[in-house]
Amino acid sequence: MPEPRIRGRAAALLPLAALTAALLAGCAGNPVQDLVDRTVEDAVEGATGGDVELSGDLPADFPESVPVIDGTIELAGGTGSSAEGWVVVLSSPSSDPLADATTALTGAGFTQDATLSGESAGGSVYTDGEYLVVLAGDETTVTYTVMPAPR
Repeated sequence: MPEPRIRGRAAALLPLAALTAALLAGCAGNPVQDLVDRTVEDAVEGATGGDVELSGDLPADFPESVPVIDGTIELAGGTGSSAEGWVVVLSSPSSDPLADATTALTGAGFTQDATLSGESAGGSVYTDGEYLVVLAGDETTVTYTVMPAPR
C-alpha cells in the first residue's frame, strides 16, 4: 500500500514547509532576526529530527536529479533521513519563478501527477518515478517538497 506511505511523508513535510515559508516573510538579516532564525531552526530540527538551515545551500543529500531554479535559498532541510524527504524554500528575482521551476522539472523528465490550487498560491505534484516533487509558490517564492516515489 504505497499511498498511505506517501501521505505520511507528505504530512510530515508539508506543515514544515508551510510553517517555515510563513516565518520567512519579511526576514531582514539583523541580530534579532538571526536569533529568531536559530530558534526556528532548533525547533524544526527537534520536531523532525532533520537538519534545517534558514538560508544557504541545498542539503548535501538533496537529489541531483531534482532541478532547483536560481534564487536565494531561504530554507533547506530534510527529515533526518534522505529516505523521507526534503523541503527547500527559495526566493527568486524571476517574473514567474513557479513557471520557471515547472519548466526545469519537466525539462528534467518529471511529469505532472496531480494539481492542487488556491487563491494566492498553487501547487502541483510531479514525478520522475524516483521522486515526487510538490511544487508551490507565488510571485517571489518557490517551495519544493521532495520525497521518494512509492515503489
